[in-house]
Formats: sequence, structure tokens, C-alpha cells
Amino acid sequence: MLFGNRYDYSDPIYVHLLDLIDDIVILLGSPYLQLFNLYPILAVFMKTHKILLEKIDKICAVLKTDIQAKRRKMDFNFLYTFIEAIVAKQEEERTNKDTLFHDANVLATVLDLVMAGTETTSTTLQWGILLMMKYPEVQKKVKKEIILVLESGRLPRFEDRNAMPYTNAVVHEVQRFANLIPNIPHATSRDTYFKGYHIPKGTTVIPLLTSVLYDKRHWETPFQFNPDHFLDAEGKFVKKAAFVPFSMGRRLCLGESLAKMELLQKFTFSPPPGMELDLDADPCFTLRPQPHLECCAEVK
Repeated sequence: MLFGNRYDYSDPIYVHLLDLIDDIVILLGSPYLQLFNLYPILAVFMKTHKILLEKIDKICAVLKTDIQAKRRKMDFNFLYTFIEAIVAKQEEERTNKDTLFHDANVLATVLDLVMAGTETTSTTLQWGILLMMKYPEVQKKVKKEIILVLESGRLPRFEDRNAMPYTNAVVHEVQRFANLIPNIPHATSRDTYFKGYHIPKGTTVIPLLTSVLYDKRHWETPFQFNPDHFLDAEGKFVKKAAFVPFSMGRRLCLGESLAKMELLQKFTFSPPPGMELDLDADPCFTLRPQPHLECCAEVK
């Protein structure tokens, strides 16, 4: 979607990007970086922020190369990738002095999609597989529902979600329970008044999503994995306003449910004999599951 091609798993550029993203996410959760953010004067004694910026620059170098290549070769009448679309918009607004489509913003937008999309998707899938291994009875019910609806073994479509309320509930509960990004920094785009407080334009605001995703007023068993949180008494799927794993608004992932559905359609996951499954999070910038070195994936 971004680059117009699919990288092979062993592609050196792809592997290099994944390694850099992994390092950056770990550094973003470092207590040294948090201390530096609070007391920048300590920069002379710390190197974490410098290492972080160096790794981000390396990713940006790869992205700049691709953006420049597409700018030289793209046909503005046929746009196939996100990068081409955003470059075309940039060219369209070239004479607009107030445009947001300047080089720095184009690069930052692509960087956000590469990093955030890669990390959050892979970590959510790790949580999903771990929870299916931990709760095999839930996995069996999902499998049964998928086979019933997709009887011919065809790939799922977006509209199939309505016919699979339990599977849909499990997907949502994975995201709620995982609490992948507990806080996402934002900034006010204009002067704002909220509950009697004046928040000036440009103020950093950090909503604590954990306070909603684990709120006892909205979830019967907030600290337990429980797909019934999203089902009514008749077993129908219920979307709750307190479900805000990636904040709120229009920018929600529409394809993620299909990805998990297809994964569970093809495989049954289980831990190796004797392995203890730990559901405690491994704190980074995102809350990752503890590393489990082995997983049995049976094709059924």
C-alpha cells in the first residue's frame, strides 16, 4: 500500500527496517528517555535520545530514497501507492505557501505509517495468538463459527463480520485486553476549554486510555480476557463507546479484523507441552506480550 511492492521476508532492506523499528520502540519506552524528556539538561549525561534520533534518521534515509524515486518515475494520471498519492497532492499545492504537504510533512506522514502500522499490527497479532493459546476453549468457538460461515473455505470478506458475532467479539477483546498503547500524545490545534480548564493551542495532551479500557463501570471483568464484554444476552455483537484502543475518531483500522479472521481460519494455535504462558506485558512504548520462543501452529 505504501511502496507498491511486497518485500520478501529475507529482503535486507525489509529486515533492516524491522530491526530499526524494534529498537526505536524499545528506546521510546526507556526510563532514561522519559527522564530526559522531563529534564533535558541531563542530555550531557545520557545518550538514549541521540541513539533514538540516529535510528529514526536511518529509516528516513530509506524512505527518502523511495519517495524521490517515485517522484521521478510516477505517472500523475495513475496513482498506485500512498506515497504517489501524497506526492501528487504536494505537487498540486506547490504554489500554496500555507500547504501542509511540504517535504518534511510528507516524510513524517510516511514514517508514521511505516512505524506505527508495522509495530501495532505485529504486536496485536502476537497478543491474539498468545490469548488463543491461553484460552483454547475460546479458540474452538471462534474456529467453529468461522467454519460455519465460511463453509467452502473461502477467504473472509468485510461483510462476514456481521455473521460472526463471537469472532468479532474476540477480536475486539484482544485489543481491549492488550491495552497496546496506554497513552498517545496529542496536541491541541486551537485554544480549547475543557471542563472549566483553558488548554492553549499547541499544548501536549496525553489521554490515559487504560482508564477507559479497564474501567469497571463499562467492563464486567476489566482485568480478565472475556469476549462476553462485547456480546449481549442473545449472543449478538455489541460495540461499546468505551472501546478506544487506538483513541477515537475516523482513523480506525478497517482491515485488522479480516487479518485476524483469516489467521484463525487457517491455523489452530497451542503452546508446546509444559510451556507456561505469561500474560504480563513487556513494557516498551507499546505493551508487548512477554517473549514466548515457541508456538505450535497446526493447519486444520
